[in-house]
Amino acid sequence: MAGTRPIPKHLWKAAALSGMASYLDAGLIVSISVNLAIYRDSYDMGVWMAGAISAIVTGCIAVGSLVGGRLADLFGRRRVYNWDIFCFALGAIVITLAPDDITLLIGVLIAGLAAGADLPTSLAVVSDAAPSWARGRLVAFTQVMWMLGIAVAIFLGFVLSTTGMTGARLITGQLAVAALVTWALRSRLKLSAEQDTGEETVAAPPGSALKNIWTRAALLPMTATFVFYVTWGLGANTFGQFGTYLLVTVSDASQSLATGINLAFIPIGVLLTFAFVRVADSPWRDRLFHVAAVVQILAFVIASLTAGALVGMLVFFVLYQLSNPFAGEANYKVWSQLTLPADTRGTTQGFTYALSRGVFAVAAFFTPALADYSPAVLLWTITACMTAAAFAGVFIIRVLVPRATGAARDRADLRVPST
Repeated sequence: MAGTRPIPKHLWKAAALSGMASYLDAGLIVSISVNLAIYRDSYDMGVWMAGAISAIVTGCIAVGSLVGGRLADLFGRRRVYNWDIFCFALGAIVITLAPDDITLLIGVLIAGLAAGADLPTSLAVVSDAAPSWARGRLVAFTQVMWMLGIAVAIFLGFVLSTTGMTGARLITGQLAVAALVTWALRSRLKLSAEQDTGEETVAAPPGSALKNIWTRAALLPMTATFVFYVTWGLGANTFGQFGTYLLVTVSDASQSLATGINLAFIPIGVLLTFAFVRVADSPWRDRLFHVAAVVQILAFVIASLTAGALVGMLVFFVLYQLSNPFAGEANYKVWSQLTLPADTRGTTQGFTYALSRGVFAVAAFFTPALADYSPAVLLWTITACMTAAAFAGVFIIRVLVPRATGAARDRADLRVPST
């Protein structure tokens, strides 16, 4: 089976450095979530200002994804790949040192734009470097980094939950350090000269790649992956940004208990994400999706029926962590790389990221107020979204993946040398 072939270490290194985009993206969102109640008290924020901060970070990631993916296809993925992570570090430093909510918003703006630009670019880089028989595992590995970003932020939030703004600054400060280290390592990563493979996308003539987006080969998978990601992501993003906040304000948990609950279930998610990597190039990837999607919907149904009560939320977290690795963002990443045309891969995935994160930003702005008005309405709405995501995933599996597999190509415009 192709999924059992060993992958060279230099490709795992490229995947890890590309996966730092997911680590920093998740780390930024969850750090803001973990710190949100602290920011609210320290900066004397109301519910609308709290929603605005969460909306801005998500909105900036959306804009960054749209612009960054396009620039990478036009002017070179390596160039964008190197510098957007440096810009993220600058934004994280501003967030960490912010003396007031206005400065905090400026830092979120910079870091969010840079994180968004890095997401489609880094996925395109690792996909381009990978042979077809290893592409699923290498792309899926970026999801492990995403889970680690969540784990580190929540762990630090739990350990530092009683230290106020000092702890909040340490949580975001580690993101700045991680970004600077990644920038240094990426700058030394050797990518071979572009090869004449028929899949050249770096420095493409202006307008040509954009025109290719509106072909059926690109538009159908782009639309399908967008529908899956936006509906699934409304639930995942809500709990990523507001999980701690909802446990404190709706479930009446303390800050320490709320971060502790999140932290307790994170190891399950990390281990199962590693399991997904193992099957990402095998038929089990899509077989497990069907089961996991049902369990994921059940998790949200239980949370909705209990209206966010603490017992119901505990059951929710167990089921969600068991199912999410096999019916979530990792699937979206792999499906996108398998079904989207390679010459517009950065642009098209940037587009789906941007539109989805834009929707998440609007939802984030209203989430605190909606949770205050009716937790049940908020949770049932998310349950409906998760159900829609399951149907979109089934369509991708049954229609688009077989088509892409039948026309599989093993070409790349960026190759990572083994020496």
